[in-house]
Amino acid sequence: MADQYEVLAETFRHETEAIKGSRFIASLAPVNSEAEVEAFIAGVRAEGPSATHHCWAYRLGRPCDRFRFNDDGEPGGSAGRPILQQIEGHGLTDAVCVVSRYYGGTKLGVGGLIRAYGGCAAKALDLAPTRIAVVTVRIDVRFPYDCTGAVQAFLTAAKLEPVMSEYGAEVQFVFDVPLRDADRFEEELRDRTAARAVIERIRPENE
Repeated sequence: MADQYEVLAETFRHETEAIKGSRFIASLAPVNSEAEVEAFIAGVRAEGPSATHHCWAYRLGRPCDRFRFNDDGEPGGSAGRPILQQIEGHGLTDAVCVVSRYYGGTKLGVGGLIRAYGGCAAKALDLAPTRIAVVTVRIDVRFPYDCTGAVQAFLTAAKLEPVMSEYGAEVQFVFDVPLRDADRFEEELRDRTAARAVIERIRPENE
């Protein structure tokens, strides 16, 4: 699995030139869950209640195996799938795209709809700002109290902060570590604690 991937940097909206009187507006957003997808689609619907259709597609996770699309009343395969194909073609994940159509009085036919919805999504994705996301691994570390000084010295030098800490019979820290650095992180902790630290990888955080 690659240790980084491309995602949308922010929400973005773009309207293409009208096609036979119909307006097509693409709304994009970075998302991390189906709940966020549903909320974004609902928000687009609320902002454009007079639109004839709000067709959409999304792609989530690593290795990008969660996706759905919807034609919202347009002929089957003419809207949602072309939108999804553009998200895939741009190499993006954790992204949702809604293309809203305001009907202009002239039917476009299935081929015309595919070109219109896919083209609107493509242009918006071409223009939308993106960023590189780093794949991280969540690592659970437990160690005796007398190792605390050595562990803290390593964390200070590495400029790392735990995302969770707990002090009970032993010390427990949880870290989100870039995948590319995980092996070196674990090796360094074992060395610093004379192999007394118990280290467990919980899961990849960007799946």
